Amino acid sequence: MLKGTGSIRWRLIVQLLSGAAILTIILILIVRSFAQQLAEQSQDNILNASLTAILDASSIQQGELTVDIPYSAFSMLSNLSNDRVFYRIDQDGAFLTGYADLPKPKLRATTDTPAFMTSTYQDIEIRMVTATRLLALEGRPIELQASIAQSRNGQAKTLAEISNMVMLFGSGFFVISAIIALLAAQSTVGPLKRLAASVSRRGPHDLRPVTASVPEEMAPLVQSLNQFIQRLDTSLTRSEDFIAEAAHRVRTPLAIVRAQAEITLRRVDKDENRATLKEMIRAIDDSSRAAGQLLDHAMVTFRTDHLERSKIDLGALVGETVDRLQAVATLKDIVFTYAEIDPTQIFGDAILIQNAVQNLLDNAIKYSPVESDISVELTVEAPWVTLSICDQGLGFPKTGAERLTERFARGDNVSGIVGSGLGLTIVDEVIQAHSGNLIISNNPNGVGACVSISFPSS
Repeated sequence: MLKGTGSIRWRLIVQLLSGAAILTIILILIVRSFAQQLAEQSQDNILNASLTAILDASSIQQGELTVDIPYSAFSMLSNLSNDRVFYRIDQDGAFLTGYADLPKPKLRATTDTPAFMTSTYQDIEIRMVTATRLLALEGRPIELQASIAQSRNGQAKTLAEISNMVMLFGSGFFVISAIIALLAAQSTVGPLKRLAASVSRRGPHDLRPVTASVPEEMAPLVQSLNQFIQRLDTSLTRSEDFIAEAAHRVRTPLAIVRAQAEITLRRVDKDENRATLKEMIRAIDDSSRAAGQLLDHAMVTFRTDHLERSKIDLGALVGETVDRLQAVATLKDIVFTYAEIDPTQIFGDAILIQNAVQNLLDNAIKYSPVESDISVELTVEAPWVTLSICDQGLGFPKTGAERLTERFARGDNVSGIVGSGLGLTIVDEVIQAHSGNLIISNNPNGVGACVSISFPSS
C-alpha cells in the first residue's frame, strides 16, 4: 500500500495561515507603533502649546518679572484627560514658582527649540516639555525657563483602547485570511481530486489516455500517467498472448511425448523396460499437469483483473464440463451423479468459472478411488447459486485444511499422488473475483471431501 507523506491541502493551508499570522502580527505592531507615536505627538503638541501660553503671559511690569499663568494653559491639558499636571518656572536658574522638585530637563532648551523628555515623578510616569525665553530687566537680560509636565495615564488608556481595537481588527483579518486560505487550498487540490476520481471510476478494461483538462502544472503528471497506461496496455496484451502461446507450445509437445510413450509401452515385453516407461509416463503426466495448472493459474491471475462478464447458464456449463471429463472418470470406473436443473443464470466470466469447475472435478477424479461415485449438485437459494462436489476419496486433513488454497499447498495425506497444489488456489481466486464463497470440508455422509462454491444469482 502506498504510504502518504502528508496532505498537499493541509500543507498549503498551514503555509497560507502562517503567512497570514505573520502579516497580522506585523500589522498589529505597525498600527500600535503608529498610534503610540501619534498619541505622543498629540500630547507633545498640547504640552508645547500650554507652555507657550505660559511664556507668552510672562512680562516685565514696573521693573519686576510678572508670571501670570493663564487658565487656558491648564484647560488644554485637563480637556485631554484626567491626568495630573505639574509645572516649574525658573529665573536665571533659580527656582521661582511651581513644583521645586520637578526633574530638570536632560537637554538644554533654547528659545527656538523646546526640550521634551519622559521621566518619573512622584512614582508616576510623566511627559515634560521645557522652553526658555529672554526678557530685559533694568537693562540686563534675564532667562526665564518654564517646564510643564503631565502624567501619562490617559495616554496609556488611549493606547490600550487602540491596542484592543487593533487586536480585534487583526483577529478579523486573520479569520478572513483563514477562510481565503481554505478556499484557495480547496481550489488548488480540486483538479487533483477530479483527476483521481476520473481515473478511479474507470473499469478494468478502460486503458484510454487521460484527456481531462488540468492546470498547466499538472500536465507533466497527466503525461506520465498516460505513458504508464500505454506501457501497461502493451504489457497486458503481451502477457495474454504469451499465456495463450505457452499453453499451446507446452501442452501439445507433452501430449505427443506421452502418446509416443504409451505406444512404445505396448511394444515392449521386458518388465524392466515397461517399468521405466511407466515411470516416464508418470513423470510426463506430472509435468503436463503442473505446466497446465501453472498456465491456468497465470491465465486466472490475468483475467481476474480483466473480467469479461456476461450472463452464464451455470447448470449448462457444469453439465458440459462433466461430459468432457466423463472419459477420464471412466478410466477409473468412477460414476458422476449429476442431474441438470432448470437454467440457472449468474453473471461472470465464463472462461474463469469453467476453469474453476474443471479443477474441482479434476481434483475429485484424481483423489477418488477406483469404482467410486462423485456427487455433483447444483442448488439455488436466493441470492446464491451453490455448486457442491463430493467424492469418496482421501478427504482433507484434520489440521491445516484452511491453507490448502495457498499456492503449491497440499495435504499431508496425498503426498503419494501427482499434483501441483494449484487447483484450489485457482478456484479460490476465481471465487474471490466473482464475490462468491468457497467452503471445503470432509464428506458428511462418509469418507471423502466436499467442496462448495457459491455465486450471486443474477
